[in-house]
Amino acid sequence: MDYDNNTETEASYLFPAPLLTGVTVTCLLFFTIGISGNMMTMLVVFKFRDMRTTTNLYLSSMAFSDLLIFLCMPLDLFRLWQYRPWNFGDLLCKLFQFVSECCTYSTILNITALSAERYFAVCFPLRAKAMITKTKVKLLILVLWVISFVSAGPIFVLVGVEHENGTNPLDTNECRITEYAIHSGLLTIMVWTSSVFFFLPVFCLTVLYSLIVRKLWKRKKKNIGPKTSIRDKYNRQTIKMLAVVVLAFVLCWLPFYLGRYLFSKSFEVESLDIAVISQYCNVVSFVLFYLSAAINPILYNIMSKKYREAAYRLFRMKPPRKKKLLAMTERRCHTWTESRIRGT
Repeated sequence: MDYDNNTETEASYLFPAPLLTGVTVTCLLFFTIGISGNMMTMLVVFKFRDMRTTTNLYLSSMAFSDLLIFLCMPLDLFRLWQYRPWNFGDLLCKLFQFVSECCTYSTILNITALSAERYFAVCFPLRAKAMITKTKVKLLILVLWVISFVSAGPIFVLVGVEHENGTNPLDTNECRITEYAIHSGLLTIMVWTSSVFFFLPVFCLTVLYSLIVRKLWKRKKKNIGPKTSIRDKYNRQTIKMLAVVVLAFVLCWLPFYLGRYLFSKSFEVESLDIAVISQYCNVVSFVLFYLSAAINPILYNIMSKKYREAAYRLFRMKPPRKKKLLAMTERRCHTWTESRIRGT
């Protein structure tokens, strides 16, 4: 999950057992919710034709990313409880952290691309219908995943299995940041690169949603036609849900990047105090990291009626009764989170 090296200690774990137990129980709860919720998100998108919108393609890509993150959780928990010895081999050490890093980048890029799409759909609806198609979105999602794979590539050099000189590797092997990465400056470069991957998209998201809100506010004041009014109503619902998703994303991941920065600084200034602070910051970011991967399906269920209806259909359950007029109005809208955009 993170660039986690370990302070020199003879203990097999770095934190008190009660703290580790609480973290483990919490993460296992997130694991259960995240696996089931993200699987359901992907299933409702790919099983029901009316759910295969361009926006939902991005959301299913994010759900797939979150599923891969949860597949790495067992090894993350193992390292949290017992950072040494690591006897699963160098390849697995590199691979599971590469997958986690790649999914991190993918989630950031997908949520940024989705927000940019929503900006064009709201502010330039006619142009968006011609430019934004399902085929193009699928291609863009593929490109975003390729960028994520390439960007996470240095992980294979950054981490590895090492042991203290003069000790038995079977007792002191650690899956950690390599000495080469620390002394060559690769760790610092990677920390700054990942920070750019986070803070630059957050800035772009802030600008995009500010412009969207401004556009919808101006339209609300104008005397517009009924079709535009209905479209804007659903756009406002969509933007509210996505804004909450983005806010949860920022709040959950900010400590993650703060911990990375403190961790890299602890080697530059050789400060034990900063190293200890960074370790506890890593515990907080550890929990929030997996919360972020589990929370999106919950938000969709709370804020999207279309998602809830699709979930009922998926499990062949009847939704709660609604007023007939409301049900007819909702069925006229063939989108969960976007206005109609036809795929090619």
